Amino acid sequence: MRWDNLRDDGDSGPVTLFGTDVVTRTFDTPEFRGITFHEVRARSIVNRVPGASRMPFEWTVNPYRGCSHACVYCFARKTHSYLDLDTGLGFDSQIVVKTNAPDLLRRELAARRWRGEHIAMGTNVDCYQRAEGRYRLMPGILTALRDYANPFSILTKGTLILRDLDLLRSAAAVTDVGVSVSVGFLDEPLWRTVEPGTPAPERRLGVVRTLTEHGIGCGVLMAPVIPFLGDSPAQLRATVRAIAAAGATSVTPLTLHLRPGAREWFMTWLTEHHPGLVRHYEALYADGSYAPKWYQRRITRQVHELAAEYGIGPSSPGTARRLPDPAEEPESTSGCTQLTLL
Repeated sequence: MRWDNLRDDGDSGPVTLFGTDVVTRTFDTPEFRGITFHEVRARSIVNRVPGASRMPFEWTVNPYRGCSHACVYCFARKTHSYLDLDTGLGFDSQIVVKTNAPDLLRRELAARRWRGEHIAMGTNVDCYQRAEGRYRLMPGILTALRDYANPFSILTKGTLILRDLDLLRSAAAVTDVGVSVSVGFLDEPLWRTVEPGTPAPERRLGVVRTLTEHGIGCGVLMAPVIPFLGDSPAQLRATVRAIAAAGATSVTPLTLHLRPGAREWFMTWLTEHHPGLVRHYEALYADGSYAPKWYQRRITRQVHELAAEYGIGPSSPGTARRLPDPAEEPESTSGCTQLTLL
């Protein structure tokens, strides 16, 4: 396996080097059955996003590679091929764990060259996937970011983020913090087959509600909106209504995109579960990884109209702000961290 020379942040990101020592552990406990963890010591943890990326941020931290959420559409599947690992079942079950991530991050934040720029997490694979329950890397990562008052944002489908609620609050008192939960649809049969390792959509909306109740404003990335399966007007309305009821500060739709690596795996799933849709998908995605602009605009317009109807609006980059210091604000004032779009 090519552990010594891999890309850590998408198809064309900077090369990140790992040491040669790799410890492989397989656990047979129910929560980890069938999952193998490859424990590595990373040589760097703060990664620059490629210049051609569409993402509205420049730096990321990814403590894990591979993801037990097993979302069939996950664009990060391709990155597993850089390790000579399978981008299908291997991506779901062969998880690389950067065990030194918290200490390494603290060292990199302290470096003179670092300028305290915004760091996004959960943009490649979910930092609150099941592996985090065992390895507990995020508390150390959040503590380092808080101690250096470094702005950051988190995108997750995981309910485990609530474990770190106190750390999020203490970080939000000293720096800009953005939190977003991904919920693309409510349909239970669709969820069980397309996102089989994730908490149910209703549980994720419970995360939004809990964070908001504790003063951490949370937006929802309504992603992915899946053509022909989760994009009917009734489905969009039900999803936006539930997002609004959960107290989300914003909702931002993102239609399904199928990059190489994910495309093959998704189409295999589609052939098995919805064979009648295969030709429709081949036509819709004939020009590349993204649905046509007209389709994207239609979904965006519908969701924004529904959001306005239910009293929430689309998010925009750069709107995260600090929670007020309790010593500086009246007791009746409740602080709120708005979403920084991921």
